[in-house]
Amino acid sequence: MYSFGTETTSAKRNIIILLGPPGSGKGTQAARLSKELGIPHISTGDLFRENMTKDTELGKKAKSFIESGKLVPDSLVLDMVFDRISRPDCSKGCLLDGFPRTIPQAQTFDKHLSSNDRLMVIDLEVSDELVVKRLSGRLSCGHCGAIYNRYFNPPAMDNRCDRCDHELQQRSDDKENVIQERLRVYHEQTEPLVKYYSDKKVLTVLNGEKDPEEVFQELLKIVNP
Repeated sequence: MYSFGTETTSAKRNIIILLGPPGSGKGTQAARLSKELGIPHISTGDLFRENMTKDTELGKKAKSFIESGKLVPDSLVLDMVFDRISRPDCSKGCLLDGFPRTIPQAQTFDKHLSSNDRLMVIDLEVSDELVVKRLSGRLSCGHCGAIYNRYFNPPAMDNRCDRCDHELQQRSDDKENVIQERLRVYHEQTEPLVKYYSDKKVLTVLNGEKDPEEVFQELLKIVNP
């Protein structure tokens, strides 16, 4: 069985969970918070993509679910997350982006927390309409990694990277029909976590439609009271 850190330390560990629909900015904010707080940013999406790129057994199992906008089964997600958080770099805590996604996942994760863990859950609220524009408009350069949005941050030349002039690409899970399915799944299976964590009195709700810098400053106030 995996264990989350050690039980002998007296230091409090910050366990931060970012909730919100796809396209709410969780990944961007999590990366900045991770650097600011000095704790690992654990993104299940990134870990699954890494496994798919390496064509691991886990990656093969996850690929069909992710590319169709479906949730990866709990058993796969939990094995991956618990393996990751058992590593030494999580001894001071971690920041979870994309996990938990269901109440059963949250309940299982709760059992791995100790009295030394300070759990903070932050929900970034964003409308479905804005999510669709943010995600369906997202374009990335496979050569240099630059990211654009055809609605909010378009490239100077249509579908060409400003930095290296390579062709821009859209992720398969950013096509509008897949986004609508991802939103349906989010509202059905993940959104109930808002009430779950609210009932536990560990939830803070933020307006994720604000300027990203403003959202980040509000996040800092929450995690550093």
